[in-house]
Order: sequence, then structure tokens, then C-alpha cells
Amino acid sequence: MSIGFGIFLLVVGAVMVFALNISVDWMDIELVGYILMAAGAVITVLGIVLLTRKRSSITTTRSAVDPASGEQVTSRKSSVDDNPTNGI
Repeated sequence: MSIGFGIFLLVVGAVMVFALNISVDWMDIELVGYILMAAGAVITVLGIVLLTRKRSSITTTRSAVDPASGEQVTSRKSSVDDNPTNGI
């Protein structure tokens, strides 16, 4: 969603800077367009960075021998950590 919103802000800002030929006394439309374009670029880059961050997965395997039947029992547990702490 943040990538789409960033692109939307880029487009609206570009339209305000390059396509509109209106002058308003109380607002500089070009400046607002450049601000929207910068905000859109920042939001798009942040969205891409957050989308491509690495996830860490943890897999635990435990093996044991059942004393009653003598069978080997193996259990596996996997989990995905969405917020890796990587030393933080």
C-alpha cells in the first residue's frame, strides 16, 4: 500500500509542477508539487525497503526413542520471525 501511495503522490506532484498553468496568489503550486514529488519518492523507497527486508526462520528438530515401543520419534517445529532483531 505504501508503494502505491508513494507513486500516487509522485504523479500528483508531477501534474502540479509540469501540467498545471494556474497561478494562485496564496499558494505556490509548483512548490507544493515538488514537495509532493519528494514525499512520494521517500514513501516509495521506504515501502520497497520494508518489502524486501529479510525474514528469519527458525527450525527445531528433536529426536527421541520411545522407551515403551523402541521406536524413534522425530518432531519438527518451524516458525517465521517477522521482526528479526539482528543484534539490536
